[in-house]
Amino acid sequence: MTLRFIGKDPESGDHGSPAVWVHTETKDLIFQGWNASEPVLAESRADVELPDHEGVIRVPRRMIPLLKEALRVAESD
Repeated sequence: MTLRFIGKDPESGDHGSPAVWVHTETKDLIFQGWNASEPVLAESRADVELPDHEGVIRVPRRMIPLLKEALRVAESD
């Protein structure tokens, strides 16, 4: 597996933080984010079942430029 690092939360400093990668072969987007709170999980489960092998993460709004870059990379050849 080869991941291309796009970036991390610019306000996170030297700590673990929300981050974005693109898998270079499949063009899948890979996210690291904050675990969603119980209220967010409950609300999201009202729309879509959450299987044991999936999770809900939260990515801060300030990372929208990184998400756009990840999409650009994933859509390119």
